[in-house]
Amino acid sequence: MLYRRFGRTELQIPVFSCGGMRYHHSWKDLPGWRIPKANQDNLEATIRRSISLGINHIETARGYGTSELQLGRILPTFPRHQLIIQTKVAPKDNAQEFQKTFDQCLRKLKLDYVDLLGLHGINTPELLDFTVRPGGCLEVARRLQEQGKVRFIGFSTHGPTDLIVKTIQTDQFDYVNLHWYYINQFNWPAIEAATQHDLGVFIISPSDKGGMLYKPSPKLVDLCHPLSPMVFNDLFCLSHPQVHTLSLGAARPSDFDEHLNVLKLLDQADTLLPPILARLQEVAIATLGEDWVETWHQGLPSYEQTPGQINIPVILWLRNLMMAYDMHEYAQMRYNLLGQADHWFPGEKAGQVADHDLRDCLSASPHAAQIPGFLADAHRQLAGQAVQRLSKS
Repeated sequence: MLYRRFGRTELQIPVFSCGGMRYHHSWKDLPGWRIPKANQDNLEATIRRSISLGINHIETARGYGTSELQLGRILPTFPRHQLIIQTKVAPKDNAQEFQKTFDQCLRKLKLDYVDLLGLHGINTPELLDFTVRPGGCLEVARRLQEQGKVRFIGFSTHGPTDLIVKTIQTDQFDYVNLHWYYINQFNWPAIEAATQHDLGVFIISPSDKGGMLYKPSPKLVDLCHPLSPMVFNDLFCLSHPQVHTLSLGAARPSDFDEHLNVLKLLDQADTLLPPILARLQEVAIATLGEDWVETWHQGLPSYEQTPGQINIPVILWLRNLMMAYDMHEYAQMRYNLLGQADHWFPGEKAGQVADHDLRDCLSASPHAAQIPGFLADAHRQLAGQAVQRLSKS
């Protein structure tokens, strides 16, 4: 395994982390007796494989249902100093609730401390305020740190880039969990800010949210040859030294296998990546037009600024992926999450776009005349049954 310095924490973190969203039994809290033995055995086998590979960073959250409880049956069997354990707790208006929730984390994990505590989902200004205001959740986290129950404090986010940068610039955090991968590079300014403030950088869900790369479209497979799309994406991310670790949401021990192929390729990234990147760009331009590829994102309003709260940037982005790379299943899954995921994936679909006058909110876009038609086209091609976040399923 390869390791990187995780920012100011000075931890040597593996370039792959074992994320805790996929191997557990339920997204709801359940008593231990209701967890099937086969599921627990699979989780324990996954953790043992992870640690045997040198992937000693195990990441979970209070919001991941039975994940902490199930991990509490296996983690204490390993030498504690060999593990880097991270859990996450959502900011609360009442900081004492945050404290109580963290206490639950330790009880379920059966640990005396966690190495990394993340404020989970700083996605809105309100949640940032819950965290950093006097008497807020960060003060509780600092007390936990003083008590030896937490080593380092960070935050996770699905929020807009400007909010992520603002949170980093408080200089109150040691690391950040955020989205960034080939198909979604919008958060690069946040990674630059994290580098300036010496924060550890953990990439959330590069294989699933990064394009459902465990079942890629045949077109994407061809474009990424001789690498698989998953290996290409891992290599793309890790070729940037500002990125320290990628979360692998393993559901079973074998889910690490394809990712491991990246380790021997990292020193060849400068040779392997350019032709693939060029093909991906050429196909996008051939399909969508060079002007659109270069400027589609300019001057777009946020969903809060848009009639009907239509999330124009996200919908156009998904349409681009569908058209350029045949990523229809991924685009459909993400599109139908709109309107269902609150601040984790905000805004609405474009089903009622014809009922709204978008001229004012699109006045800064060079493509204002085309965009309403593109939104309607995306809805025709992608609309389907509503999708819930995993934690709500």
